[in-house]
Amino acid sequence: MDENHLALPQRPDALPIHLQIEELVIRDIAAGRLVDGQRLPPERDMAHAHGTTVRTLRKALAELEKKDLIERRQGSGNYIRAGQQVTSVYSMFRLEHAVSGGGLPNAHLLSVDYLPKDAEQPDYGASDCATRFRRLRFLDDVPIALEEIWLDGSAGQVPRDKVQDSLYLTYKRALRLWITRAEDRVGIAPVPDWTAPRFAPAAGTVTAYIERLSWAQTARAVEFSRTWYDTDKALYVQRLI
Repeated sequence: MDENHLALPQRPDALPIHLQIEELVIRDIAAGRLVDGQRLPPERDMAHAHGTTVRTLRKALAELEKKDLIERRQGSGNYIRAGQQVTSVYSMFRLEHAVSGGGLPNAHLLSVDYLPKDAEQPDYGASDCATRFRRLRFLDDVPIALEEIWLDGSAGQVPRDKVQDSLYLTYKRALRLWITRAEDRVGIAPVPDWTAPRFAPAAGTVTAYIERLSWAQTARAVEFSRTWYDTDKALYVQRLI
């Protein structure tokens, strides 16, 4: 792990710092940035690099140890144990840094609205309306994607002040809704006119595009999303184990 990582987001809608550290390590292992047997930096250095305390860092390390992803050797340090398949908050997030892989996802919420579904959406859910989330998505501090996520009205509504970086975690906490599987279709599409200034491809520019249907505890899909991503900054990665 790079000791010079920028301090992790501490916005009210960001994941808790210890969970951000845990997710970052998990994604870096998956991307090969952290390899089996590699020694992590000293705890004090790691805490400083992430702008947090040693106590908070150790909370993350303890969770990673429970998942058998690190080995903590008394007097020696913390060592990576790679190869295990682990479920994480961002286990369904497929975008990674184009060059180095990995990266911690976070997001800037652009809007939240409850609206009728548009005609271009597939048939999903039990309602004609859905909550629409529009977001600018980042890996670390790099803007890499625009997202438009529609949560079927039958699932309930999430107040804007309850929306966190991870919508799947938001659904669990606010609605007791667990997303269990998803289907992605990857192609190309023009960037929408509601794009954010920090997203490099201009409106109308054809770029990489993902459509996703997601299922929870019910037989019918409950969520539909559209993602436009900048291929200069990010790649879609699916690992087969």
